[in-house]
Amino acid sequence: MSWQLASWLLLGGSTVLLFLGLPVVFSFLVINVIGAWLILGGEAGIAQMVRNCVGSVASFSLTPIPLFVLMGEVLFHTGLAVKVIDGIERLIRNLPGRLAVVAIVAGTVFSAISGSTIATTAMLGGLMVPLMLQRGYHPTMATGPVMAIGAVDMLIPPSALTVLLGSLSGISISKLLIGGVVPGLILSVVFVAYIIIRVKIQPHLAPKTEFTEYKGWAMFQPFVKYVLPLVSIFAVVVGVMIAGIATPTESAAIGAFTTVLFAMAYRALTLKNLLASLRATVTISGMILFIIIGATTFAQILSFSGVSNGVVQVITGSNLSTNAIIVGMLLILIFLGVFVDQVSMMLITLPIFMPIIQQLGVDPVWFGIMFLICMQLGLLLPPHGLLLMTMRGVAPKEVTMMHIFQAVVPYLAFSFAVLALVFFWPPVATWLPNLLS
Repeated sequence: MSWQLASWLLLGGSTVLLFLGLPVVFSFLVINVIGAWLILGGEAGIAQMVRNCVGSVASFSLTPIPLFVLMGEVLFHTGLAVKVIDGIERLIRNLPGRLAVVAIVAGTVFSAISGSTIATTAMLGGLMVPLMLQRGYHPTMATGPVMAIGAVDMLIPPSALTVLLGSLSGISISKLLIGGVVPGLILSVVFVAYIIIRVKIQPHLAPKTEFTEYKGWAMFQPFVKYVLPLVSIFAVVVGVMIAGIATPTESAAIGAFTTVLFAMAYRALTLKNLLASLRATVTISGMILFIIIGATTFAQILSFSGVSNGVVQVITGSNLSTNAIIVGMLLILIFLGVFVDQVSMMLITLPIFMPIIQQLGVDPVWFGIMFLICMQLGLLLPPHGLLLMTMRGVAPKEVTMMHIFQAVVPYLAFSFAVLALVFFWPPVATWLPNLLS
């Protein structure tokens, strides 16, 4: 079988199945079985596929995924996340769009202690959006900041999707985790500035309301008691990686252990919420591991069939500049983000993109951070963005889908701007990892 025909079968077949609505795991399972039978050689090919599947999930480098997920689940199920919001809200004065600013700051803090974008959006959406609507905020001003900062969760460690990207692509996981910090913080600061300026220009979007102003120690107590100790988890996770004391896997274990210790110290951990946290962790981690099985086997069949090498030779021999090729890859990722989820984007593109990146001699960390920003955009792009659907599920009935689509537009523009900034000025993504390594 020629590599061109194999590419239509493997790449085209998997894409069609995904667009038909078949779950990611089953889409790649079907294509892998067909590819193993036709390309690897009948029953022997199926046996090899099974061995590949076992080997793909027996990797120690995947251990951070369930540990990062567990950190976020413990915080949400124990109620400590609500304490963080209270601690942040007491410190923020009566700024224009104050509650929206609180949502952005709180979401940034959650990004540093939780590995799940959906959990952050669902929690903030369930708590903050009804409160903002009750105080007269326009639905677009109430929902937009929550969805936007939920997507930033992917860039700021700990992030399960970042670990998955590093594992599937071969890019240094620790450098990817650290490299997302600066772009993520830039987005958070820009979001806050946008809210303040927009509300100053259009005050009706977020009317001023009375709020309880605390003085002295009462203002700082929740921040000192809850926010600082929990943010120290982020410092521990990143710090031990930077210092070379621990690998990403070991730092994730330290982070999960520290999170459970804090929950016990606050007397918030019960057998019931611990079991709920563990169940949610097992569910999410199991789904990711099944996806990894499909992804790695798919990449191996692509390589064996000659598709990966054939596509690389066509693209690198096209006389296009390196920047033009990278722009083309980013446009493909953004296009896919409109239709499929982030894991599917990785599965479809990484087996083709990474050999090209290696052939061109491009900094893999720089490309990896841009890949993460494109996936972050995919979380927000209408009509199928995952965080748009999450917001629809937790928002009150008066918030329509059109409100949600309109709310996300300015934040998408800022994310595109940061993507362009990283593309034209790579040190935004690579300076911190290079400095700390």
